[in-house]
Amino acid sequence: MLEELDLHLKMEKEEWNACKEMLWRRLSVLQQRARELKIPTIILFEGWGASGKGLMISRLIQNLDPRGFSVHNIVGPTAEDLRYPWMYRFWKRLPLYGEIAIFDRSWYYGVTAERESGGLSGKEIERRFDEIVDFERQMVDDGAVLLKFFLHVSRKEQRRRLKGLESKKATRWRVTQEDWRRNRHYEEEAELFEEMLERTSKLDLPWTLVEAEDKRYAVHKVLAAVISALEGAIARRESDNMPEFAGVRISKELASRPLPPLSEVSLARRTLSIEEYKQELKRCQKQLFELQNRLYQKRIPLILAFEGWDAAGKGGTIKRVTQALDPRGYEVIPICAPSPVEKNHQHLWRFWNALPRDGHTAIFDRTWYGRVLVEHIEGFCTMEQWGRAYDEINRFERRLADWGAIVLKFWLQIDQEEQLRRFIERQRIPEKQYKITDEDWRNRDKWDQYEEAVNEMLARTNTGYAPWTVVESNDKRYGRIKTMKTIIHAAEERLK
Repeated sequence: MLEELDLHLKMEKEEWNACKEMLWRRLSVLQQRARELKIPTIILFEGWGASGKGLMISRLIQNLDPRGFSVHNIVGPTAEDLRYPWMYRFWKRLPLYGEIAIFDRSWYYGVTAERESGGLSGKEIERRFDEIVDFERQMVDDGAVLLKFFLHVSRKEQRRRLKGLESKKATRWRVTQEDWRRNRHYEEEAELFEEMLERTSKLDLPWTLVEAEDKRYAVHKVLAAVISALEGAIARRESDNMPEFAGVRISKELASRPLPPLSEVSLARRTLSIEEYKQELKRCQKQLFELQNRLYQKRIPLILAFEGWDAAGKGGTIKRVTQALDPRGYEVIPICAPSPVEKNHQHLWRFWNALPRDGHTAIFDRTWYGRVLVEHIEGFCTMEQWGRAYDEINRFERRLADWGAIVLKFWLQIDQEEQLRRFIERQRIPEKQYKITDEDWRNRDKWDQYEEAVNEMLARTNTGYAPWTVVESNDKRYGRIKTMKTIIHAAEERLK
């Protein structure tokens, strides 16, 4: 790919002066229109050291409204970054709908730089490339404009630029011994870049290779590409040319394991006496406390996801689990309707931001499955968004498992009669009235719709790396103990 580029391409000064103001004005207009249409834009620059990434970004933003873009300079991860999944820091930097995020180096730096140092195994390299493509495709599926620029210069030109930077006191600091090492090993570097470009240049995620020896030509090519991409995205959005619903997307490598439908879950015989419950609760809470400390020592994150019918006992179960834990090592994240900021990001963004550090525990009271439950049934997402959500969720959970997290998901199951009894009790007892809302009654009227959606959710997302446990919760005591025993078993298996 790189060998095919003609590095002798140039743009004369007069030609550049004649078109640059028009390009900047056009880009400014497109920025405002994309903001109105809530189209997010992600632009990243990769390439050789001293190939002009800083100059490209400077020219790109020259006439943009600074309130609508951000520039991120990516270097090696900090000690804090290393306590989270590899892509965590990039998910956090995604732009709001309608805004622009520009990356001076990007998630690709986490492959190229670490690979050179020998810090990545072949398996880990494969996993990271797969995760990059997955991440970028999710952004594009969500309506983002994604532009990837690779700036290419020859070894001779790179050496000339490095010497030029070293010759000036103001820029000498920018040249390191690592830059010179890479120039000496230019051919080996080129092979790594070629592989990166080939593995991650897809029809819907193409790289734009920029011949960067002539700076005017390079700037013109970058500006023209950004303008063309924004014009295309705006035209599609204005014509309401949304993707056609193509059905549910599930990758073969993420296939789920079948679970029986909820109608086959036996609730009647799942009970505990108060004496049995007290004895088991004490024993389980002691084990959970000990396991929490061992997980912390091993830096193993624990992610517990709770879903279930209204009044099924999620809050009470979570309370019994957390009573056993050191409060410095866990967080309970209650999930409700997304905030305005959360609505203006891809739907998994808020869950990436809520992940625990390694060795810590995150407990989600309702989860990312809202996309395929309440959002789907109540019409808060499109059919196309719902159709791809299963695959997005499976991949999200796969990334958590690859990071090393124990991911456990619980569906708390009760029958309609028990739910009605609990609803009436909540209305009758003053201190419980806050727990019952008009929305709970409306959801109850849609029981059959929700049951169908839950069955599909369980069938499509019960994986070995993030299994579902259906908890028979007509008897709250039984449900709490089963949940704790499931957590204990999973933690003990990991710690073997």
